[in-house]
Amino acid sequence: MSELVSIASDKLTARINPLGAELWSLADADGREYMTDADPAFWTGHAPILFPIVGMVRDGRYRLGDASYAIPKHGVARHSHFDVVAAEADSAHFRLGDTPETRASYPFAFMLDVLFRLSGATLQVESRVTNLGDQPMPFSFGYHPAFAWPLPGGAAKEDHRVVFAEPEPGPVRRIDPVSGLLLEQSFSSPVEGDTLVPTAALFEADALIWDQLASRSVRFGAPGGASLQITFPDMPMLGIWQKPGANYLCIEPWQGIADPIGYDGDFRDKPGVLTLAPDEARSFRMGVTVTQETA
Repeated sequence: MSELVSIASDKLTARINPLGAELWSLADADGREYMTDADPAFWTGHAPILFPIVGMVRDGRYRLGDASYAIPKHGVARHSHFDVVAAEADSAHFRLGDTPETRASYPFAFMLDVLFRLSGATLQVESRVTNLGDQPMPFSFGYHPAFAWPLPGGAAKEDHRVVFAEPEPGPVRRIDPVSGLLLEQSFSSPVEGDTLVPTAALFEADALIWDQLASRSVRFGAPGGASLQITFPDMPMLGIWQKPGANYLCIEPWQGIADPIGYDGDFRDKPGVLTLAPDEARSFRMGVTVTQETA
């Protein structure tokens, strides 16, 4: 395992693994942990960076013109070692450039910078994708943080809620359990007004996916315990997921989505894919603010 990089503020400490630039820990001054316990009985991930795809592509391959490429679920960044560009007391900067290994799956010259900064009770993450090549570069991007459920502070697991910034009456999408691709049909939303009551049973059919999201922030927590305010101003989609029964809940802002079942089009035409011109860059921000309430 790579040596974790630690940063701190007066209220929080974060530890990041250069393998994948993955946030492994977010703890308060009393040592209470707000990230997953990574129990191997369920899932050992913590907070993968999803690039240049989100989810699965059909048969594990995607098409660019007359060529096709094999790529793993969620792309190449999560399995790649990032260089530590800078590590200060309260911030750290990680960078991934294209390599022969990434180009075998994603034939573009790119730079992916991930910057973490702590200020008081807030962790800010900014990821910047840059096209270093001379051709337009299609891509998707996403965050996949797994937060502790229940959060520390004593509130019961069943009392936790996900409260959206806006009412979310629209339907949700689901994943086909066999192929891992997006089902064609939509499903009635389990959100009542702006509030989702998460239960293990909701995730028996895999993630809940909002591909037409009004909100750009959610609050996760319970009265009398801790809560997290999660902001994602640059991403229009959201997945919420867990392995049923695990002690985490993934709240995942996305710019992109799994292939719909039967999709055989060019990757550049896929829903959720953005394209950068040569030398162009695009940033994606996520903020996590920790609060502790008293009963």
